[in-house]
Amino acid sequence: MKTYHGSCHCGSVQYEADIDLSAGTIKCNCSICSKMRFWAAQVPSNAFRLISGADRLREYRYLTRRDAHYFCGDCGINTFSTGQSPALGPFHAVVLASLDDLPVEELLAAPVRYLDGRNDNWVTPPHETRHL
Repeated sequence: MKTYHGSCHCGSVQYEADIDLSAGTIKCNCSICSKMRFWAAQVPSNAFRLISGADRLREYRYLTRRDAHYFCGDCGINTFSTGQSPALGPFHAVVLASLDDLPVEELLAAPVRYLDGRNDNWVTPPHETRHL
């Protein structure tokens, strides 16, 4: 477990999160995740702390409106998403590309779990993952 610090491109939104990258990361094939090239680490919500920029955040929900995707209203960068899962309860999915102090070596060593969100199948990975 390590505390990482992240932000949007312009620095308006800043956060920190306690992440165990050895527990794995996620990539999803649903329509929004595919378009964002979403690569994240899910953490329990109590392991995520928004430091600044709550007033700059914008929220986007689609389809079931179950999960919220947050982005900076100034620069447009997606920094995290929120939701609820049977395994984690309330969670934050931290966008790995928004972490400011994540060494590339740690990112490359992190296992990746692929989610078939396009078919609402959260157990079996999709057949094709190369584009994710």
